Amino acid sequence: MKFRVGSTSIKGNFRDNNEDALFVDAQNRFFLVADGMGGQSAGERASALAMEVIPKKIASQIQFSSSTSEHVVKVIDDAIALANSEIMALGELDSKLHNMGTTVTFAVIVNDVMFAGGVGDSRTYLLRKHDFRQLTTDHSLTQALVDAGTLTPEEALTHRYRNVLYRYLGAKDGSQGSGAKPYPLQTGDRILLCSDGATGGIPDPQLQQLLATGDDPQKIAETIVKAAEDGGSKDNITVIVVLVDA
Repeated sequence: MKFRVGSTSIKGNFRDNNEDALFVDAQNRFFLVADGMGGQSAGERASALAMEVIPKKIASQIQFSSSTSEHVVKVIDDAIALANSEIMALGELDSKLHNMGTTVTFAVIVNDVMFAGGVGDSRTYLLRKHDFRQLTTDHSLTQALVDAGTLTPEEALTHRYRNVLYRYLGAKDGSQGSGAKPYPLQTGDRILLCSDGATGGIPDPQLQQLLATGDDPQKIAETIVKAAEDGGSKDNITVIVVLVDA
């Protein structure tokens, strides 16, 4: 399979700086999006550190044509844990960076199988024909309440705690696995990785429609970001679009 990729990241209309970060592997083997948090420049430092540490470990320890599923998941989990510990350590060393953190979501493609997962509330989606699925789980208080049956998904969209995370990189719970699961890819699949700045401005049905429209992944990514900005997103907005070709 071949993969065509588009990506873009903006600070949006309501933020002074962009604390999001993304990584696109030069050989289109893996992709990551991070959404940093923390005062002043701390969020930027956390997301940038995650985008430095995780790709190095993935690129050096996975054989992309032959590694087993168990090995791939272990490498990803180890990479997430290493980034978590380095972010926590830097936060302890520099008082300006205390309590900084970041989300991360990823798609790692090994022998035409995509491993998707993450920590926090950045998301990876898969569009296959008319089936649009969120592959990641939000580690937010509202999602926990939905899972417990005390909130409906509709109520969660506007709940005051919708942006409060109980798991992210930079916290003790950040190294408790990445939730990576395998998804065999098919020709025609479309993959979307995004920060919550995108989903905060676009409901899923519109997101599906935009991802399905057109054949240029860069234009699709830019269109999604613009729609999220026009839709009232109050955060940085970052998107990676991957089109799967034969």
